[in-house]
Amino acid sequence: MKDLETIAWDKLNGLIPAIIQDYASKEVLMLAFMNKEALELSLSTGYAHFYSRSKERIWKKGEQSGHIQKIHQIFLDCDKDSVLLEVEQVGVACHTGNKTCFFKPLKGSSSVCETLNTHLIYGVVDRLYHILLERKDADSKTSYTASLYQKGENTIAKKILEEAAEFGFSIKDKNKEDIVYEAADLLYHSLVGLAYCDVNPDLIRQELIRRFGLSGIKEKQSRSQ
Repeated sequence: MKDLETIAWDKLNGLIPAIIQDYASKEVLMLAFMNKEALELSLSTGYAHFYSRSKERIWKKGEQSGHIQKIHQIFLDCDKDSVLLEVEQVGVACHTGNKTCFFKPLKGSSSVCETLNTHLIYGVVDRLYHILLERKDADSKTSYTASLYQKGENTIAKKILEEAAEFGFSIKDKNKEDIVYEAADLLYHSLVGLAYCDVNPDLIRQELIRRFGLSGIKEKQSRSQ
C-alpha cells in the first residue's frame, strides 16, 4: 500500500479519477472516482470500488446489477493524480445498458453500441431518476419533465404539494386503485424535485437506514435541537 501514500490526495481534494478499461479489448468503459478507502478496498478485494459524489458513499461496481468489475491490474499515472484499472467486465459498464459509458458520439461521428435492457437490473427509482436527469437537456415543448425544470423550483414544489394532497384524499377515500395511482404521481414529482436539485435518491435510502432502531419521537427531537 506504499504507493497509495505517494498519490497527491490533497491536490485531488481526496478523490482520484479512475479510468476503467477492458483488459482484453482495451476499450475504455467508464470514468469514476476513488477516495483512499475505495482504492484500498479495490486492491484488497480484487473488485472495483468507487466513491459516488452524488450518493456520498463508497459503492462496489455492480452492487445492484451484478455487473461487477474484476480487477486485473491497476496503474498509477506519472503525475500520481489518476489511476487506470484494467478489468474483466461482467455484463455492461453503463447503467443505460450500453457496454461502455462513452456511447454518445459528438459532431456527427457514428458509433453503434450494443445495448442491454437494464429495466429489470436496476431498481425502478434509480432508473427513473437517471431518466429525469437526462430530461434536463430535453426540449420543454415535447417533454413534460423538461417543462417543469424550465419553470423552476416554485412550479416543481407546487406540483409536489398538489400530488401530496391528492394522495392524501385517496387514502381518505380508501380507494386502492386511486391510492396506487396518486402515490406513483407523488413519487414521480418528488423525484423530479430531487433531480432538479441533483440529490440522488440513494441519500434518502441511507437516511432511512440510519433511522432504523431509532424512535421516531427521538429522531424528531434531535432535528429540532
